[in-house]
Amino acid sequence: MAKAQAFDPKEYVASLPRRPGVYRMYGAGRVLLYVGKARNLRDRVGTYFNPSNVVPKVQALVQQIAAIEVTVTNSETEALLLEYNLIKEHRPRFNVVLRDDKSFPYIHLAADHEYPRLSFYRGPRSRSGRYFGPFPSAGAVRETLQSLQRLFLIRNCRDTFFANRSRPCLQHQIGRCSAPCVGLIGRDAYAEDVANAVRVLEGRSGEVNAQLEARMEEAASRLEFERAARIRDQLAALKRIQAEQIVTAEADRDADVLAIVGEPGEYAVSVMLVRGGRNLGTTSYFPRATLAEPEEALRSFMLQYYAAQEPVRELIVGRELPDGESLAQVLRDRAGHDVGIRRPQRGIAVKWVELCEENAAQALRMRLEQRRGAEEMLAALADALDLPQPPSRIECFDISHTGGEGTVASCVVFGAEGPLKKEYRRFNITGVTPGDDYGALRQALERRYTRIREGDVPAPDLLLIDGGAGQVSEVHSVVAALGFEDLMLVGVAKGPDRRPGQERLFIYGAGAPRALDPHSAALRLVQRVRDEAHRFAITGHRRKRARRYSESVLEAIPGLGPAKRRSLLKHFGGLQGVLSAAMAEFEQVEGIGSSLARTIYDHLHPGA
Repeated sequence: MAKAQAFDPKEYVASLPRRPGVYRMYGAGRVLLYVGKARNLRDRVGTYFNPSNVVPKVQALVQQIAAIEVTVTNSETEALLLEYNLIKEHRPRFNVVLRDDKSFPYIHLAADHEYPRLSFYRGPRSRSGRYFGPFPSAGAVRETLQSLQRLFLIRNCRDTFFANRSRPCLQHQIGRCSAPCVGLIGRDAYAEDVANAVRVLEGRSGEVNAQLEARMEEAASRLEFERAARIRDQLAALKRIQAEQIVTAEADRDADVLAIVGEPGEYAVSVMLVRGGRNLGTTSYFPRATLAEPEEALRSFMLQYYAAQEPVRELIVGRELPDGESLAQVLRDRAGHDVGIRRPQRGIAVKWVELCEENAAQALRMRLEQRRGAEEMLAALADALDLPQPPSRIECFDISHTGGEGTVASCVVFGAEGPLKKEYRRFNITGVTPGDDYGALRQALERRYTRIREGDVPAPDLLLIDGGAGQVSEVHSVVAALGFEDLMLVGVAKGPDRRPGQERLFIYGAGAPRALDPHSAALRLVQRVRDEAHRFAITGHRRKRARRYSESVLEAIPGLGPAKRRSLLKHFGGLQGVLSAAMAEFEQVEGIGSSLARTIYDHLHPGA
């Protein structure tokens, strides 16, 4: 068999064209290590092999290169797009990779209801209606919604709840809703309140101030002093909220401010959203960027970030991007409108950048501190369990049910940086005897470790189980049958008083259970992982149970459709009134005859 020809970088670089394009660096076994774009392929690739380039991160890459391939493009913009597509598809280890791709939350205004509501929304904007945002966090959305509901008394209940009310709910009683469900406010008046809320969301709160002042004066001139007082209080509340918000620019100015801090391998990028001239807060990201300098890392981050988020017209950055115009052109083509990228030199935008950089630096400090703490706990756990090295991946399973009903198994995953929440999984358990925790655990493990065996999921270094010797033995028989007989397996059993610190660790094959120091870092980590698995299982079980019990008993009655169910609930003032009604009373409800009344009564009172 002919020996593969060794890669000669000098000869290869000399053969490259002086054209824009993309280069791909491969390691042994054709593993893609790095993707880059260049305005001049020969010059850019040649820098990696220049003897004067002694940067450690570059040398770490160069030592692994077994081959390079290039694709010539017509322009630098085309190269930028191709680079993004290759990184997105292959996620090379030396490239900047944006790992947290969760979408921003919005406020959604429904368009298909005569009394629309404002609600929290995250996901694709495919529903009918209007969207306001994005907001930097779920907390910012909820705070805004609460303020608007206090100001304009807009309902926040779901349409099904709204349709079945016969009297005002608690939200009306505490002054948070005008009760349109029972007709305490007319459609036009409610629409006016919604319109004012929309103006505030659009940054046009000055118009709302003027309108409220005019309505207050009009009410006072008509001697409607109570109504004038309510409007006065509403106006004062709106002005208090405006005073709490820092108005930093023109009311119609929308911008995204982006800043990066750190060094190769450990960056934090902070994104500040400015909408209607107001700073809505920041969100921090930690892109993996082993090789990239800050400018390259920020550019790659923006390319990936705005693949999921539509860019606004003004992007303000804390560093001068060497290929900023090419990036702006790509974003313009995607968005279908003008997008400008600039580094400010003066004015309020400079203060925005400084604030954004401060947030990024703080986020990076907190992340490093958390990582150091996690590394210390992992090292302590390795010592406590006599492991040759700290585990890099821990999985923990737990089971939750109520009297054997709605059984859910959870699997949580922890790594060197803490919980890996995107890798958490829940398993709805079916086909086992109610209350059989062993059977439920067996089913969840078989489903999970079959996927691990097939290579869909990485295998853990340590498997924790909430339980004692019996659970550990059962789990080992399952994982061993799937080819993981050497997996480190530990059961975490509660102490006699079930208090934290009394746990006993049942290590498979180690004989007697092991007790750790109640104040040790190792036990804190075990407790944290175990408690997270327990929380995740209970949350899933409660949601499953809530869905089951939230279905009204009326839905199971044959011949009783949605319209007649609403009539029943409205006539009797709710489900409790329906349950206590006599058969003759059912016949008095519009649309329900004697035959259906008998069916309803028999269904609600079996054996009566």
